[in-house]
Amino acid sequence: MAETPPLNPASLYGAVDLSSLVQRASAPAGQAPQAQAGGTPGQAAAPAAGEPVATLPDVVVDADEQTLEQFMQLSQFLPVIVEMHAAWSSDAQALSPVLAKIVRGAEGRVVLVRVNLDAHPQLGQQPQVIAIIGGRPLQLFSGNPPEEQITQIVGEILQVAAQQGLTGHVAVDGAPQDDAEAQEPATPPLPPLHAEAFEALERGDYAAAVDAYERALAERPADDEARAGLAQVQLLVRLQGKTLEEIRQRAAAAPDDLDAQLDVADLDLSGGHIDDAFDRLLTLFPKLDAEGKTTVRERLLDLFLVVGVADPRVGAARARLTNLLF
Repeated sequence: MAETPPLNPASLYGAVDLSSLVQRASAPAGQAPQAQAGGTPGQAAAPAAGEPVATLPDVVVDADEQTLEQFMQLSQFLPVIVEMHAAWSSDAQALSPVLAKIVRGAEGRVVLVRVNLDAHPQLGQQPQVIAIIGGRPLQLFSGNPPEEQITQIVGEILQVAAQQGLTGHVAVDGAPQDDAEAQEPATPPLPPLHAEAFEALERGDYAAAVDAYERALAERPADDEARAGLAQVQLLVRLQGKTLEEIRQRAAAAPDDLDAQLDVADLDLSGGHIDDAFDRLLTLFPKLDAEGKTTVRERLLDLFLVVGVADPRVGAARARLTNLLF
C-alpha cells in the first residue's frame, strides 16, 4: 500500500501520554521493579541468567491503559513494541498480521502489545507503532510500511536494546495453539468476498477490493460490513497518488473549491482528526448550491461508515447534518 499518501503522524505524547508511565517505570535498565502479589509482566524479580523474565500466553498480547503500564515495566528487560490500531484504518488492519508474524519470529526477545484505539480513545486517535526500551518510548512509524522495512526496524530495535543491556526474553506458556483455540469459541471466518477484499487490500490492489465489496453488496444489499469496507477502500482510492502537502495547500488556496475541501476532509479523517473532517464539511454545507449539498451529504454518509455508526462523533455530526437539512 506504498502509494497511499502518508498519514499525518501525531507526536508521540499527543497520541498517547506515556509520560506518567515513564516516571513510574523509572528503575534503572536491567533492574526489576518491586514484585507484587499475583505477578504481572515486568513485576517479577530479576531472573537468573538465561531464565525468562516472564511467562505470557503469547508474545502478541492485547492491552489497555492499565496493562500498558505493566508492559512499560517489562521494557526494563527487553524491548516492547506497542501497536495502536483502529478498525476504521485499513492500513492498521493490514499491518497487524505482518507485525505479529515478525515479532513471533524473534523468539521471545521482543513483545508486541496491541492497543485498540476504538475501545480506548483516551489513548489517542492516530494508529501508529512505537517501541518502549528501558521505559522510554520511541515513535517508529504510522501507516503500513513494506514487510521488509518492518523487519529491519524490529532488528534495529533489538540492537538498540542489546546495547543498553536489555537482552531478556519471555517464555510462552507452551499451550499448543490448537488447544488454546479449542478453549475459546472459534472466530467465524470472513465471508468469501470479504476475505477476497481483505487480501486485495493487503497487496495494495484497491480496485480489486472495491470490486469484491461491490459484488458482496450485490449479493446481500443489507451487508453493513461490506458497505463499511467499501467506504474505507473508496477513501483510500480518493487519496491515492496525492500528497499531504498538495491537498492542504490546494484547500487553503481555494476555500470555495468543493473538491479541494472534500479531499482535505478525507485526509483529516484518515489521520484520525475525525471531528475536524466532519466540521469542515458541515461548516461548508450551508454555503453550497443544491448539487453541492447533495455531494457533501453523500460524502458525509460515507465517512460515517468509515468511522463507524456507533461512534459518538458520528452521532453528533449526523444530528448537525439533520438540522442543516431541515
